[in-house]
Amino acid sequence: MEKLKKVLPPVTLIAVLLAVWWVIVVRTGSLIFPTPSKVVAGALELIGDGTLFAHIGASLMRVAIGFLLATAVALPIGLWMGRVPIVYATLNPLFQILRPISPIAWIPIAILWLGVGDASPIFLIFISSVFPIIVQTASGVHSIEPRYLQAAENLGVSRSKLYLKVVWPAVLPQVIVGMRISLGVAWLVVVAAEMIALRSGLGYMIIDARNAGNRYDLVVSGMIVIGLIGLLLDALMRRLEGLRSVRWHYAR
Repeated sequence: MEKLKKVLPPVTLIAVLLAVWWVIVVRTGSLIFPTPSKVVAGALELIGDGTLFAHIGASLMRVAIGFLLATAVALPIGLWMGRVPIVYATLNPLFQILRPISPIAWIPIAILWLGVGDASPIFLIFISSVFPIIVQTASGVHSIEPRYLQAAENLGVSRSKLYLKVVWPAVLPQVIVGMRISLGVAWLVVVAAEMIALRSGLGYMIIDARNAGNRYDLVVSGMIVIGLIGLLLDALMRRLEGLRSVRWHYAR
């Protein structure tokens, strides 16, 4: 019963929106914009010929590579910045300058440097993902109670154990928050990059459907698939936030 109470409101809202969508299209007599049933038919068409899953796989592959590279680079830099004041004072202004630049603005430079291919969107995903994780990790280190670090140092804990046993568990909640933000931005960026510089992926699929005879049923199908995958990725990160090893640090 409790689950039903949580599920019913969003399901009802979606049903109402679908009904409004259908009524507007029918009442206006639009010859271009599709009804929900046509969008479903278009999605089934893409599933039937295997096109949809091929494009989903291409997009997810690029996001996975770029996001994992960003995480591998951002975590040690964020920990270093958090623990060494001079490093933070040196690097933080640079990162704060680069962080607000829209990843879309990097597209011409990515194409110039890396050409038209998988390397360009992976670079864009890396750029969009690395800064939130760095900032959140450094912030997490700064939020650690100094007495815990001092106690560990007074007990003669080595630097490596200090990072593994004290610093890392304390910053993990902040790290997960940064990763969640970065993953959402990465998914947005890969779709935008695929619309411009590639011939595969969900972004390319939408542009190709638009250019190939105004197939707006396929365009909307692609948009809905993008939203659903984004929801799934966010749900996975929320599950990660809910792990006991992470959740203990959160205020309840």
